[in-house]
Amino acid sequence: MSRNTKINTLLLVLVAALAVIPLVFGLGDHKEEPFAGADAEAETAITEIDPDYEPWFSPLYEPPSGEIESALFALQAAIGAGVLTYYFGVRRGRRQGEARALERLRAESDKEADTDADTDAGTVSEPRRV
Repeated sequence: MSRNTKINTLLLVLVAALAVIPLVFGLGDHKEEPFAGADAEAETAITEIDPDYEPWFSPLYEPPSGEIESALFALQAAIGAGVLTYYFGVRRGRRQGEARALERLRAESDKEADTDADTDAGTVSEPRRV
């Protein structure tokens, strides 16, 4: 098993543990909606602290149901993941392209050095054209 495979396996196990541990230990069982979002938790806490609190602004779009709100959040997360993946892919591709270009330049300079050495020795060889 290679080092990268071990690291990837460990990361997958950790992610699975993060998803399963709250369910196994019953974290959130004392709540009406055990896994509600942080927005709902914050709203409840603010209302308990200051019942007369007025929000500074209202949302531009209020989804008709919680399912649509969840779907929009998942879409937002997917778009963000796609943008990040694209960015890191482009960076990696550029690095690989630069490395290949450097290898080609080194190979060409080595061929020219060999051709110069052959010419100095009295043998003439034609350089290959690419």
